[in-house]
Amino acid sequence: MSSCKEDDPRIDGIQSRIRVVPNFPKPGIMFQDITTVLLDPKAFKDTIDLFVERYKSKNITVVAGIEARGFIFGPPIALAIGAKFVPLRKPKKLPGKVIREEYDLEYGSDCLEMHVGAVESEERALVVDDLIATGGTLCAAMNLLERAGAEVVECACVIEIPDLKGRDRLNGKPLFVLVESR
Repeated sequence: MSSCKEDDPRIDGIQSRIRVVPNFPKPGIMFQDITTVLLDPKAFKDTIDLFVERYKSKNITVVAGIEARGFIFGPPIALAIGAKFVPLRKPKKLPGKVIREEYDLEYGSDCLEMHVGAVESEERALVVDDLIATGGTLCAAMNLLERAGAEVVECACVIEIPDLKGRDRLNGKPLFVLVESR
């Protein structure tokens, strides 16, 4: 298991800013709201800094952010480590030619798309999202990048919901998380 050092005082600050919203978007869900992290400049900066510290020397050339909250964390990480940012979008949001990866969810199916040519063969990719739950979206993102010829080095999420065992679906690919859900 790859997770942030719990003795780093920044982790408590980030964890304390994540708002848990019961029964949203439907009954029984404990929604992990990262927008409250964004309202605190120190917590937001600490979040980005922790990822940058981990990835600045790993020769990452692509940071791929999953729509939509991966778009919040991915670009500042990419800029700080000198990598390009590639958005992985929901269907019909990107103009031009795309490649797509369909995947199953617990309540149906979904799809991620990426521009053809956004990633080149043998590039080293980091996949970024706010949260890992069941792991389906991260798996689809990795498949999409690998089909384009990239090597997915690791996945990075702010929050993990361990009870949903999404990490187990990643086929041994490293996952780095800052905090576990409350």
